[in-house]
Amino acid sequence: MPPQPLIIEVSPLDAGRARLRLIGELDFDTAPDLVAAAADTRRDGHHELEIDLSDVGLCDSSGLSALVVVHRAGTGPIRLTGANTQVQGLLDRTGLGELLAAAPPSALRGGARDVG
Repeated sequence: MPPQPLIIEVSPLDAGRARLRLIGELDFDTAPDLVAAAADTRRDGHHELEIDLSDVGLCDSSGLSALVVVHRAGTGPIRLTGANTQVQGLLDRTGLGELLAAAPPSALRGGARDVG
């Protein structure tokens, strides 16, 4: 089966913030695309990133690793929104949900999760 593409839509939100909406699969083949898009967005002056995962159908360990790389490489926080049951389960099972989360999910509005 050929790899599924990952579409990344970047939308400036306000001064210093942008949303990266991911559509597709975040996996071994596409994780570098997320890291590159986040780096480009930060170079454009958007240091706080909201990463919208609501249209991500699959995330594997490489996808999780990309989220950690984006978090560690940044000069501002990232915020994950819209994680489906599969992605949220991976974050919780691997401990990355606790490691990366600034607040427990119940404390955040609309199911958003702060990371960093």
